[in-house]
Amino acid sequence: MVTRRQWLTRLCVAAATRPFAVRAQQPLKVAHVGYLSAGTPATAGAFLAALKDGLRDLGYVDGRNIVIDVRWAGDSAGNFPQLAATLVRERPSAIIGTCIPSTRAAKNATTDIPVVMSVDGDPVASGLVASLARPGGNVTGTSTLFEELIPKWLELLHAAVPGARDIAILSNPTNVADPFFTARFEDAASRIGVKALRIEASTPSELPDAFAAMKSQGAGALVVMTEAFFASQVPQIVSLAGRDRMPAIYGYREFSEAGGLMSYGLSYREYFKRVARYLDAVLKGVRPADLPVEQPTKIELVINLATARKLGINVPLPLLVRADRVIE
Repeated sequence: MVTRRQWLTRLCVAAATRPFAVRAQQPLKVAHVGYLSAGTPATAGAFLAALKDGLRDLGYVDGRNIVIDVRWAGDSAGNFPQLAATLVRERPSAIIGTCIPSTRAAKNATTDIPVVMSVDGDPVASGLVASLARPGGNVTGTSTLFEELIPKWLELLHAAVPGARDIAILSNPTNVADPFFTARFEDAASRIGVKALRIEASTPSELPDAFAAMKSQGAGALVVMTEAFFASQVPQIVSLAGRDRMPAIYGYREFSEAGGLMSYGLSYREYFKRVARYLDAVLKGVRPADLPVEQPTKIELVINLATARKLGINVPLPLLVRADRVIE
């Protein structure tokens, strides 16, 4: 038998919990975000995975409270305008551009949907924003300016391995920016009196042949391009370089941490955490015009001294002094 007091207690508990039950039944608000990238999931998936990790840190889970609508352009930047136009018709909350051509295509396709860029290159000179401090339109985000590091990569590698006269440049021919970066490498190499040997690989199975080509062409050192495919192949590239005793410099810190000789640049995983923060801001209503474009505030030189010893390289003291981090 239920007493009056028990009945009133149950009634109060039911009244107190009902709003929470109603809220629990309401669907979560899901943000729809477009993602424009060159390559394919196999060749450029590392950057997308890093972005998802950064978003997860901010509480966004793909397929739960955010849907990332990925459009791959393959090896042709000419596909971006059509991909962007199709994406804009679906009215996403924001669009992420992963290179200058994809960001430009998104900007040309819409003036009101926020576009968050993560590009190598100068966004002002490329016409994507009016200035870094005041973007002025619907585009903002981050820029690495890796192109400006090309002479530094060669200079640092030459300081560590002064006897290397032929330096291999590991390139991905399917990367839409590859011709531009190759030209910059060749120009920088000629300035310090070394020869740049362009070596290609675009799939994991091609990497062993690429290292064989370096040896057959007499390369004495290696620069690995900063791009998504190579970022996804850190263990294999570092292992092949170690096997062939090939001194190498990389633009991503993950390589030196995995056993690569040197890196001068940043962590691509940390970089995409910053991209995720920009996306979070625009999804919360901040106007892109009010978000200054961010560039890396610190480029780190990391030297793996343990690897240097294995390769028989005596890293000059001035180079060690310049290092931000030395891995023993």
